[in-house]
Amino acid sequence: MSFNNSQLNLVNLRPLLTLLAVIWLLGSLGLGWLVKSLFILFVLLSLAPVVAFFGFRWWLQRNLVNDKCPVCAYEFTGLNNSQLQCPNCGERLLVQKGHFQRFAPEGTIDVTAVEVPAQSLED
Repeated sequence: MSFNNSQLNLVNLRPLLTLLAVIWLLGSLGLGWLVKSLFILFVLLSLAPVVAFFGFRWWLQRNLVNDKCPVCAYEFTGLNNSQLQCPNCGERLLVQKGHFQRFAPEGTIDVTAVEVPAQSLED
């Protein structure tokens, strides 16, 4: 019974032992540079997602803008140096230097309406 148990353990170790035998054979043939290159490639591929994650977080912190719409004062988030639309009033906005600005075509004049009380018209 212990003989069968030891055979099962060797079956589980067979892929690892094969890999070690291939590495030893390549090293003895003078192909150690190939093994080292594959190891370096494996390490770089393992580190790439970690570096990409922290790089994306750094980029997002620099380019994410949280501001209020200049038309309706609704607060929302957008990316710096991009155009977007206010989700509340639908106004087209331009995000520049960390603030939202109205996006108006060349030659557009903004006018601010002022409410005039009805009493001043009768006087």
